[in-house]
Amino acid sequence: MKKLILLLFIPLVSFGQTANEYFNNAIEKITNQDYYGAIADYTKAIEIDPNYVRAYAFRGDAKRLLNDYNRAIADFTKAIEIDPNYDLAYAFRGDAKRLLKDYNGAIADYTKAIEIDPDFDYAYGSRANAKRALGDSNGYCADMKEAARLGNDDAVKWVADRCN
Repeated sequence: MKKLILLLFIPLVSFGQTANEYFNNAIEKITNQDYYGAIADYTKAIEIDPNYVRAYAFRGDAKRLLNDYNRAIADFTKAIEIDPNYDLAYAFRGDAKRLLKDYNGAIADYTKAIEIDPDFDYAYGSRANAKRALGDSNGYCADMKEAARLGNDDAVKWVADRCN
């Protein structure tokens, strides 16, 4: 009887989706702006692999897109706990903090992302915007110029418009 139960269970296991499959399904849902569906799939990926750092970060970003900033920050923080050198998680967390008007917290996260990857143009541009919100026009221009130097097309436009 035990063998029969085991044999019945094996096909169910082999047809289950992997964490990567759930992650990829979530990416497709994000593309289609199905943020709730993406969150559900990222959550399933995390249930299968509790250390799936990218699933935490991208689930957090889906929550950010739904304006659920505090829960997004919790996911970004978990991703950082798993991989303290995951620059994108710091940048994403900085975005959520900036949207909550925690500009100093955002600057700290963008700065950490830049420390990990000195060529991270997005982090420079985002840190520039946080500095601008604090009234630091020199810091804004310095970071935007660096983002532009690294190839960020949006930063090139902003530098031309605001940092002559």
